[in-house]
Amino acid sequence: MLNLLKKIMKTGCVTEPYDGGIVPPRFRGEVAWAEGQCQSCQRCRVACPTGAIGFSGGRLTIDHSACAFCGQCVAVCEHKALAHTGEYQLAEMKNQLSGKIKSILKRSLHIRHVDAGSCNACDWEMTALTNPIYDLQQYGIDFVPSPRHADMLMITGVVTRNLTQALTMTYEATPSPKLVMAVGACAAGGKVFGNSYAIQGAVDTIVPVDIYVPGCPPRPAALIYGLLLALDRLEEVRN
Repeated sequence: MLNLLKKIMKTGCVTEPYDGGIVPPRFRGEVAWAEGQCQSCQRCRVACPTGAIGFSGGRLTIDHSACAFCGQCVAVCEHKALAHTGEYQLAEMKNQLSGKIKSILKRSLHIRHVDAGSCNACDWEMTALTNPIYDLQQYGIDFVPSPRHADMLMITGVVTRNLTQALTMTYEATPSPKLVMAVGACAAGGKVFGNSYAIQGAVDTIVPVDIYVPGCPPRPAALIYGLLLALDRLEEVRN
């Protein structure tokens, strides 16, 4: 016991702020477009495997919810108009929550994870949320084993035909008010695996989604950012 206490005192606190971690040099974050260098050759659009890149009115558009951050667009751009940045805080709210829902969920959020057909990459990043580095519980947020005890569903993977019923039943079993988060490119965009008889598509084709967290997979810090964004607690945590 004494040796354990000595080790704890020597190690100290390893928990870091959700936005205070060092982003690895090889990390592929938000795709930035340098308009002045773009020649509108559209090679990036052709190379994109998920169709996340488009051109409208001579301007390039990037749907980060569908982006797999594979780097193909950056690699084929001869004019260096595209580049990956280290930005991972890309979560987006589809609808603003009412004040009543915020007041109910703001201080204590229980999450039920639903795997609708993932490769488990996003699931592993979610598992890291409960380790000492990220310590999700410090925000009053934790995972629960039953949708009947949950306030939010965090859904990973493109929705497969075999898991559609399980997803809808889990959604219906979650009491209102409830939130739904689509985690990763598969759940948010539904285009990573293309079209198949076995695939239904993105999560929002089956159940309503409140917040989208892009990434393949998204970093644990990106997931925490999305959760705090949903609860309108970003400024509070930062201060």
